[in-house]
Amino acid sequence: MKEKKEKNPLLYERKNFWQEAPAAEIKRAMAFAGPYKDFLNQARTERESVIWTEAQLKAHKFQPLAAAKAGKRVYSIFRGKTIAMAVIGSEPISKGFNMVAAHIDAPRVDLKQNPLYEDKNSDMACMRTHYYGGIKKYQWVSTPLALHGIIVKADSSLLRVSIGDKDGEPVFIIPDLLPHLARKEQYTKNLAEAIDASKMNLVFSGMKDPGSEEKEAAKAYALKLLNQKYGISEQDFISAELQLVPATPARDAGLDASMVVGYGQDDRICAYTGLQALLANLDAKPKRTMVVYFSDKEEVGSQGSTGAHSVFIQDFIASLLKHNGEKDGSANLRQTFMNSMILSADVTAAVDPNYPNVHERQNAVLFNHGVGISKYTGSGGKYSCNDANAEFTAKVIRIFGAAGVFWQMGALGKVDEGGGGTIAYILANLGAEVIDCGTGLMGMHSLYELCSKADLYSTFAAYKAFLTTK
Repeated sequence: MKEKKEKNPLLYERKNFWQEAPAAEIKRAMAFAGPYKDFLNQARTERESVIWTEAQLKAHKFQPLAAAKAGKRVYSIFRGKTIAMAVIGSEPISKGFNMVAAHIDAPRVDLKQNPLYEDKNSDMACMRTHYYGGIKKYQWVSTPLALHGIIVKADSSLLRVSIGDKDGEPVFIIPDLLPHLARKEQYTKNLAEAIDASKMNLVFSGMKDPGSEEKEAAKAYALKLLNQKYGISEQDFISAELQLVPATPARDAGLDASMVVGYGQDDRICAYTGLQALLANLDAKPKRTMVVYFSDKEEVGSQGSTGAHSVFIQDFIASLLKHNGEKDGSANLRQTFMNSMILSADVTAAVDPNYPNVHERQNAVLFNHGVGISKYTGSGGKYSCNDANAEFTAKVIRIFGAAGVFWQMGALGKVDEGGGGTIAYILANLGAEVIDCGTGLMGMHSLYELCSKADLYSTFAAYKAFLTTK
């Protein structure tokens, strides 16, 4: 039998989780993925993610920060689409907090504000759409879709919509053009232009009332059904937020079931692991306050009142200071952020066996080798990136090493190959030490993103260790 070679301590070498993790940890990693899949299937939108998260927090005795008798476990929700939660430590918050910051929106296809029309050519009732975030449009046609969102009715009551996920429910389709007739319409165009966004219209329904002489009988029948089932009229669509998401549930993937395939893992995988890390640390009695923050709108620039550019997270920390009996003025708030450490918890691109040429393997993330650390993101000459300080990068590596976390350093892709961003620079602009740290995915921004269960668990372990560090 060959003797195992001693590794050179001077070399940086990634460790394969399945080969080097203890058997008990491998078992925990496989088990960890079960509830994660349930989360992906229940939290299909940012609003549903907030509702699911609040239920978990309440089950662990967290209280709204605004509550008169809120204790050390608190949270705050803003406009139903962004949430922050904290466990207050023993030392003043102004000395700095540890934060894991993820986003809970995902690329999708939205219904337009006045979507319903009757198509004269096909004689069908259809819905007009507008895509949200960076998608490959061709992936969204001829695939089963579910409709999720909210409708605020004329009487101000709120109707939550979820159609297409459950067995027996109808699904929706944006039909693609058959290959027999696609030669001129699609095959002469490049990949980005082959599917015209103006032609991504949903076939909604096709029935008509018998004997109806209405000019748009298919549309009228669709509105009749909507009114019977949900009590809504066409005008109610104008203020609605309705999203199309894949109707296929998250599942195990691979012969060895070592992976998870499912929609919305960018970035709900980091949101889920961040929340679980916080809950796993409830008995840790940390000195520094632990904060987990889920933002909205990251996929479209983090703007708006629920995006990371908004004042919400600053207001949350100011309210924490006040709740803890500390000064909540602007000077102390600024100093608090400058004393703080943040992981921008967002996914990165793992090396795809079909497209290895877009990566530089030496500086890329590989499946099964742990959570990915990215010193910077951006594009080209590190444009719009944070570029974490060397001191903080080294500290995070030490934290993970001491906790036995499987980790690896990796950039999003080759220089000038493309690029992407996170909310890291937004939080760093407040003065905090920030570095990107998240799970490597294959097929990012597709309907069926793929992750390794080893990396999923390692992300949880990394966030757990980071939140309790001094």
